[in-house]
Amino acid sequence: MSKNITIALSGKGGVGKSTIAALLVRALKERGNGPVFAVDADPNSCLADYLGLSVEKNIGKIREEVINSITNIPSGMTKESWINLLVQDCIVESKGIDMIELGRPEGPGCYCYINNILREYESSVHRNYRYIVIDNEAGMEHLSRRSTHLIEYLLIVSDVSIHGLKAAGRIHDLSNELNIVTKKKGLILNRADDAVLEKSFHFIEKTGLDVIGCVPFDPLLDEVGFNNGSLMNIPDDSPALNAVREVVRNLDLL
Repeated sequence: MSKNITIALSGKGGVGKSTIAALLVRALKERGNGPVFAVDADPNSCLADYLGLSVEKNIGKIREEVINSITNIPSGMTKESWINLLVQDCIVESKGIDMIELGRPEGPGCYCYINNILREYESSVHRNYRYIVIDNEAGMEHLSRRSTHLIEYLLIVSDVSIHGLKAAGRIHDLSNELNIVTKKKGLILNRADDAVLEKSFHFIEKTGLDVIGCVPFDPLLDEVGFNNGSLMNIPDDSPALNAVREVVRNLDLL
């Protein structure tokens, strides 16, 4: 298989980050280069709903299960193979999209050994996919702790509010402080129109990020949200979906 491409999304809560992540998964799925691997790394997990998938187990639950049952490893299995088997059971498979949900952050107690195994397993799983899309929480520490593979693209999502754009700038600065290596880092503006973009130009510029996409307000997305539907089923001519397709083309995600 050709080299995989890892894309991480971050942004302030409420700016539509998970919506953009789901639309990105759909746009990449359309390219037909094998299933897209979606990772929901936001403790406020909602990516599965947007993708029309049902998640029964996540990594957080597995971690607790291992901690509470470490002396009950099945006969003939090592701890590593047992944990790997449990993690494999967390992966939701569907046509064109596979997904795993990381769940809540670590609780009290020592998780270092288990986390190291999980990181190694996640990296090996990622090698099986052409595209990996990580819906990250607002800060970047979570991604830095959990991931060992290179992030080719870091997409910071914001609406055009001052608070959202200031948060985008802080995430950009934090990613630099954490020395997160990327091929490309950029800003995706969500629910953006020309009039508001003009008013927010100064704050967009202050983020220090190149704007790599503008996703317009799309009433189709609100309709899906109100009906608890999947973004995989929105019409093919959705303005928001077409804008995300344009991001994929601009980044040359082949």
